[in-house]
Amino acid sequence: MAVLRAKRETKAPAARRAKASRMDVDISPSRYIARVDRRSGHELPGPIEPDELLVHAHRDQHPVEVIAQFLGSRLLQLTGRERLVESTLRRVNALGAGAAEMAGAAVRNPAVAHLAKKVMGVVNRDVSFKFREFTHLSEKEVKARVERLQREARTLLRARGRRARLRVLLTGATGFLGKEILSQAAEDRRIEEIVAVVRPETIRDHKTKEVLKVLTPTQRGALLLRRLHITGAKAKKYRFVAGDIEKPDLGIDADELARLRPVLTHVVHCAASVAFDDTYENSFRANVLGCRNALAFSLAVQQTPGAAFVGHVAIETSYIHGRKRRSIAQENALVFPRHFYNNFYELTKAMASIETDRFLIEEGLRVTQLLPSIVIGDSRTGNNRGDTKVVNAPINAFGRAKEAIDRAEGELGEKLRARLVAMVALGFPGDETAELNLVPVDRVVAGILAALTVPEAIGNRIHLATDNRIRSEDMVRITREELGANVRLSDPTLYRNVTLPLVKATLTWLKEPKLASALEKLGTIFGAYGEWGQPIHGVGNDVRLLGLPIRRPDTHHAFRMLCRHNRYVQEFGRVRDGDETARRERVWVSAIEAIEHRTGHEIGALQAADFQGLIDEEIDLRAFRLRSAPADAHAAARA
Repeated sequence: MAVLRAKRETKAPAARRAKASRMDVDISPSRYIARVDRRSGHELPGPIEPDELLVHAHRDQHPVEVIAQFLGSRLLQLTGRERLVESTLRRVNALGAGAAEMAGAAVRNPAVAHLAKKVMGVVNRDVSFKFREFTHLSEKEVKARVERLQREARTLLRARGRRARLRVLLTGATGFLGKEILSQAAEDRRIEEIVAVVRPETIRDHKTKEVLKVLTPTQRGALLLRRLHITGAKAKKYRFVAGDIEKPDLGIDADELARLRPVLTHVVHCAASVAFDDTYENSFRANVLGCRNALAFSLAVQQTPGAAFVGHVAIETSYIHGRKRRSIAQENALVFPRHFYNNFYELTKAMASIETDRFLIEEGLRVTQLLPSIVIGDSRTGNNRGDTKVVNAPINAFGRAKEAIDRAEGELGEKLRARLVAMVALGFPGDETAELNLVPVDRVVAGILAALTVPEAIGNRIHLATDNRIRSEDMVRITREELGANVRLSDPTLYRNVTLPLVKATLTWLKEPKLASALEKLGTIFGAYGEWGQPIHGVGNDVRLLGLPIRRPDTHHAFRMLCRHNRYVQEFGRVRDGDETARRERVWVSAIEAIEHRTGHEIGALQAADFQGLIDEEIDLRAFRLRSAPADAHAAARA
């Protein structure tokens, strides 16, 4: 039986090599990863194709692997014993390999054995992958170097006196995480100046794609501050300069570089590509090449005579550990995952982390690595400043599907069409046992800003994740309660390989291309992260080193507020104007303040029906305006 696969944007090896030559940089995974013979332990020569390093390349191409993963999920649900399921799958794989060898021996043809292995999903089990060692220093020598860098940072911070007066260069300021950094920095008295590196933005007509205008970095920055409600004296601590992380010196003008190098105390690099379905080349360019350029920039600043530079803060992801079953993904341990990587985003972020380690140990750069898990909106309000990606995408898709049913009127054919759209669109690819690590953006940025004045964080990887993960079945339950949509759990392996291609074809036939695209992104994200056996990220250094509160945000409450925010503020992704989103989110915060004051309960703890009644009393939802002014000026200021 042929197994349908979700379309992945890949390139043939020849095309990939041509693209690499145009980039004029080595993008081969072989720079970071070695292919090893399991029996001899020796490295095997030859180039490594990026697709080889993804779990789907080893599973989705093999019908038996797809079926085994599905049956493993059912066995886990029946027994609750993940170790038993793992050992059973290993035994099945060993039996398959033995049967394939016997088939080849019977006909005295190695090609038959190879074909049988491929069909049964046991091809290439005689090789493994590992990260290359970038240093031959002993653990003791590495520790000594890190301690020296920490002492240097401590001395530089003390020299600045009781008031730190930090000057921070920030990449990725226009992204979801970057906006939150700008917002929290406005209230941080330690930060005297933030210099944000941004590119000019081309504004095009939505329909004709005609260029309407080009915003300079200064204009983009002014617009961004206005939408973040940063005005007056607070706005004076921000400066926006032209640059590009994919260029040497971050593409910053030479005169500007000369001004910055003596005075910068920190570089915070959070620019990245977070598209889980992007090509390897695009992911490498943004995540690895951009990382290298940022590290080299910081090293040049650190080596400037008389520089005030304290340290570089690299924002990575806790999913650099890839698929890691049965054991906790430790913060400072990075080994190639036995179950491979889910996507090129994870893979290239792991490569970037290796580059960061190299600059730390070999070049002596004072650098801290912070590793967030899956970042969602604000823990209390759900505010995400207009972000429609990652977890927001499926919530918006489910909401639009539910509205399609509610709006269906007139002829029977139109009603049947609406119900058919909803039926194919309301499948959620998640094993009920899968646990996702969702962390609110305010917790992540609190960790980033805390790291600026914690020398002990240098030389460490620190997970900015949670210890109260959310299960797929809980996400579906909350989505049903908040959106009224009858979302159903679907086995993620079958969804990705069988259901999704059929759903896309059906929605395209029904003239719903946007919904088809949204569901493809849903399959890309949760088709991998919704499977059983997700990594458990070790946490603790966020509290022990960075001093964050030991009580981490309630993930269930945060996800509930994400659903509410996307329903009312975003209108399931229809509100795309940045100014309007900023206005609505301010109204939303005022309403939440009022509801919590009236009820005496945290907003995320209120049941869906109660919240819906209360929010309707506070906000005129048609105009999205408060029905009455905030109680006092202080409440307005907090909003």
